[in-house]
Amino acid sequence: MSKNQRMAKASSFCDEEEEIYLSVVIPVYNEKQSLEHLYENLNAVLPGIGKSYEVILIDDGSNDGSFIELKKIHEKNNNYKIIRFRKNFGQTPAMSAGFDYARGEVIITLDADLQNDPKDIPLLLEKMEEGYDIVSGWRANRQDKAISRKLPSRIANWLIAKLTRVHIHDYGCTLKAYSRDVVKNVELYGEMHRYIPAVASWMGINVTEVKVNHHSRKFGKSKYGISRTIRVILDIITIKYLLSYSQRPIQIFGLLGLFTGTVGLITTIYLIIMRLFFQMSLADRPLFTLSIFMIFIGVQLITMGILAELIMRTYHEASGKPTYAVKEIID
Repeated sequence: MSKNQRMAKASSFCDEEEEIYLSVVIPVYNEKQSLEHLYENLNAVLPGIGKSYEVILIDDGSNDGSFIELKKIHEKNNNYKIIRFRKNFGQTPAMSAGFDYARGEVIITLDADLQNDPKDIPLLLEKMEEGYDIVSGWRANRQDKAISRKLPSRIANWLIAKLTRVHIHDYGCTLKAYSRDVVKNVELYGEMHRYIPAVASWMGINVTEVKVNHHSRKFGKSKYGISRTIRVILDIITIKYLLSYSQRPIQIFGLLGLFTGTVGLITTIYLIIMRLFFQMSLADRPLFTLSIFMIFIGVQLITMGILAELIMRTYHEASGKPTYAVKEIID
């Protein structure tokens, strides 16, 4: 089942005659204490936009009773739809499910932990009306720990902007607005939901950003820590490859091969000259052998990682198998 087929199946759960202007997609994982406050904050904003809307809450395998709270919200207001995963698949699959089932012309994403402020939604919609495809929230006054959250985020944002030429300050901010055409044409894998502006840049999208509020976490604990930095670095490498070399892989593999081969050739010629004309023994130079061995191992590992990324994408897109499994839908 392809992405289009999944979206067609998703639409069968909804009233096709009703046009929706705004879809709000919110992944939820163990946020029981936040959900009632989240509903109150959303309900104070969304009716005031004066247009039709829906809120899609994706329970990403919560085990703290979040689903019970989500059902209560749906019973209060049937504009709130619930998708429940069979287990915890991660934030990117949750976003992907929300995008598949969303019917809005504009799709806004935000976190369920109350750090994003729903009061900023009208600001994002106002910018979208100016003709932008993506409006990204910028947490200019971010309420997070400096060392474990802010510093790695700033470094990552700078690197992504430099490599992709999509210049926004805060890729990690979940509060973003997308046109339907963008999200319906982007396949999300791994942890790529943060980098949709970069991944979608091949379509020639118009991107802007607006400063948004950011609050400290009131309930629960963050799902991310300093260890996420390593994953972010790997994501940046993947994004750069997908944007620059996925259609021409010989350019990256060829450069690596030429560099490695040239180093090996020059070193071999040097050693031959030293052996023939200066009687230098090669038997007692294990460091050279080790260094060459490590270079080849590094190239092999990087190549295997990139090929694995392509194989994964080919597998999912060819088989139509989504990166999530829905247990039930309340609509």
